[in-house]
Amino acid sequence: MPLLTLMSSLPQGDPARQAELFQSAKDAADLTPTTSNRLKYALALATPGFSGSDPVAAQRQLSELLARPETLLPAERLLALVQLKEVEQRLILQAENTRMRDEASHDSHDKLQAINKRLAAESDENARLRKALEEARAKLEAVTHIERSINDRGTSGARTP
Repeated sequence: MPLLTLMSSLPQGDPARQAELFQSAKDAADLTPTTSNRLKYALALATPGFSGSDPVAAQRQLSELLARPETLLPAERLLALVQLKEVEQRLILQAENTRMRDEASHDSHDKLQAINKRLAAESDENARLRKALEEARAKLEAVTHIERSINDRGTSGARTP
């Protein structure tokens, strides 16, 4: 079946061959929009693994074709239906992946904010402790100075009768 050949050739070929096959399917659908050509183009859009893959456009094209099932042969209808379900699942997974990536990014941002807040609080606490330490050192120096003064007076007074 030429449709299956297209679907297997698209992701396996080199980029030039992929572009040629895809453009051929697109041109056929644009120039001669028969049900078969439109299905071929929709399946090309639905085929993952090459740069022309577009699941949103494929979903739209396949839905349009399946809206008039009588225009498709039974095998074409089955293939279109299976590909539509696969494309819909891929779109759901892509949306979920995007949501999870955004959520992870948001969580990372929240964690970073919490860490920064904690770091700021700890920096403030360190500054407060440094200030308290300097005040304690100054008091200790003052007490030491007073003790020396008292000791110096006591020793000077003992020598002089």
